[in-house]
Amino acid sequence: MRTPVGDVRVVLGVPLSATPGISVVARVKTGWEAVHETGRLRPEVLLIDVRMPELDGISVTREVLKAAPRTAVLVLTDVRESESVFAAMRAGARGYLPGDAGEADIVRAVRGVAAGSAVFGEHVARQVLDMLFAVTPARPFPTLTTREEEVLDLLAAGQANHVIAQRLGLAPKTVRNHVSAVMTKLDTPSRAEAAERARLVGLGRPA
Repeated sequence: MRTPVGDVRVVLGVPLSATPGISVVARVKTGWEAVHETGRLRPEVLLIDVRMPELDGISVTREVLKAAPRTAVLVLTDVRESESVFAAMRAGARGYLPGDAGEADIVRAVRGVAAGSAVFGEHVARQVLDMLFAVTPARPFPTLTTREEEVLDLLAAGQANHVIAQRLGLAPKTVRNHVSAVMTKLDTPSRAEAAERARLVGLGRPA
């Protein structure tokens, strides 16, 4: 089949009108048809929905990348749940656009994924950022309790026990016990060394 110069060969698993710059080499209705036609025609791009009869879009993506690893899978769908977005990304999809994306956006996305870029709609970018910012940073000293880490933070800031007690609303004896526990857990012979280790990981900064 001859393809117009500059056109990207695409197998469509979603409704799409004739679009400049895109040469449609096959239209499919089911997930298995998408896998079969993509493996047979080896287009630059497969454009599918997450919801497809017989085989869902996530499974289609996995199967297509086994049969035609050079084909870029672009998902165009109204399904916006985070689970579906990240499942598609893990399966190997190069792009994920909302179903109401404009023609110009779709053309840019098709050309982008065909050229090797990853193209995701704004809602996907927001979800990725939300996921990243929702991740709790790893604690530098996981064996310490939250209170012991608070004591160590103030210790690293150069505060004496009586100041730490005032800041945290603790009895001086309780602070001494926490400092001792911190030194034991960190296997440090002195409070000065414990404070130095804490500063190396960013604790002890002025409030």
